[in-house]
Amino acid sequence: MTYKIAVIPGDGIGPEVMDETVKVLDCVAKKFGLDFHYTYLKAGGCAYDEYGDPLPDVTLETALKCDVVMLGAVGGPKWDELPVDKRPEKALLGLRKSLGLFANLRPAVLFPQLADACPLKEEITKNGLDILVVRELTGGIYFGKRATEGDVAYDTMTYSVKEIERITHVAMKAAMMRSKRVCSVDKANILDSSRLWRKTVKEVAKEYPEIQLDHMYVDNASMQLIRKPSQFDVIVTGNMFGDILSDEAAMLTGSIGMLPSASLGEGNIGMYEPVHGSAPDIAGRNIANPLATIKSAAMMLRYSFGLEDAAKAVEEAVSKTLDQGFRTADIAGRERNIVSTKEMGDAVARNI
Repeated sequence: MTYKIAVIPGDGIGPEVMDETVKVLDCVAKKFGLDFHYTYLKAGGCAYDEYGDPLPDVTLETALKCDVVMLGAVGGPKWDELPVDKRPEKALLGLRKSLGLFANLRPAVLFPQLADACPLKEEITKNGLDILVVRELTGGIYFGKRATEGDVAYDTMTYSVKEIERITHVAMKAAMMRSKRVCSVDKANILDSSRLWRKTVKEVAKEYPEIQLDHMYVDNASMQLIRKPSQFDVIVTGNMFGDILSDEAAMLTGSIGMLPSASLGEGNIGMYEPVHGSAPDIAGRNIANPLATIKSAAMMLRYSFGLEDAAKAVEEAVSKTLDQGFRTADIAGRERNIVSTKEMGDAVARNI
């Protein structure tokens, strides 16, 4: 079977970290007898420079014919003065909409080797930190009716049963591959939309009797992430709450350079990208951390291709690389074995 991957390196450090990710995937293919077919496409600022459009038709049409999209990063100050509809970030929104991506998965894992980078006290994180935030991506207050009328402005949070059901199924299926615990976060004591959210989540959960389901108000959840993050496994929540909580959880890992993400749609379609931006200030210097993009590739192997052994091989190779003391500058801490982007990718590839 051939797995068709649309590769969009993007802007800034995107091409550098993507090169190392493809290097690692090539090793995975060799180890497990897989066939990855890469189609390189342009999106973001570099696409605007060449085509006058951050998401050219040829990119979108080709991406839709592939199984998944792997994205580096897009944007940068160079394009800040462009009209809103020409900004590089429009490529992200266009891809998400066209691919029908409604679920955003944001893992927050604190590697023991990087424990010193966590801002929390050691006694809080001594049991480890491995949280997956599943955020609904296309509904809620960001997409509801809004307006400014004189000196009054409003935004509307709207959710349908169907929207809640499908994101809950994603969270439950993810939890089945983990510790089988889901915490649904809402504000059901105040909001009608949250009451519908909680009711619907409970109904869907009946289809997953092995899953331990808990509910938590968003204000308490934000506090509990700091007080005792180890109590969480999978968190499922709406668009705005997920936007905030995923960033809070991410901070606990110590470096944005370690954070992958996945955006999923119906079936196996998905777009995989690091949480970090294009970092134009360090682009071309061979010092960026490629691990977030490499870990995003592991998510691709797991969630879109169903290749759990291959996904684990990548994650274990990353952990082993950290055990061996390899560090890019952003995660160096007191370590002295600071390596380049390419050297970090080489090390992970060797450990595959």
